[in-house]
Amino acid sequence: MEILLRNSQRKFKVSSKNLKETSQSLLHALDCQDSELSILLVSDKKIRELNRQYRGLDAPTDVLSFPQNEEDAEEFDSHLLGDVVISVETAHRQAVEHKLSLEEELVLLLIHGILHLLGYDHERSAKEERIMKQKTRDLFQSIFPGREPSADCGY
Repeated sequence: MEILLRNSQRKFKVSSKNLKETSQSLLHALDCQDSELSILLVSDKKIRELNRQYRGLDAPTDVLSFPQNEEDAEEFDSHLLGDVVISVETAHRQAVEHKLSLEEELVLLLIHGILHLLGYDHERSAKEERIMKQKTRDLFQSIFPGREPSADCGY
């Protein structure tokens, strides 16, 4: 299992070590322990650029997922999951709303991003949304036993 993590924002202190260890735990729980995952922590400005470039939305967002080899399924290497990009600035704001610490919010967004890399998609149907939401909460509680986001949290 390889976790590549780059923190390119400097506004908030984030423990790269803790986030990498949590990522390993999540991949193990998802039976993806032989996978490679890339995580990029960015500012609102950077995620806004990526959101505009890849989704045509000119606004910052909390998390973006980029599956590897999406266009060339025949040459798909199942060990390369893809990239998860998280705006730490947005995570900080949402942490307050969701009654979580910044670390907990980052993990929540990481879970959401990884599930997208694995093919879960809450925008496909109401059933998929329920499945993804439950999987997110189960994984979150496996990392933070007894904790959960507030009821108004969409994840």
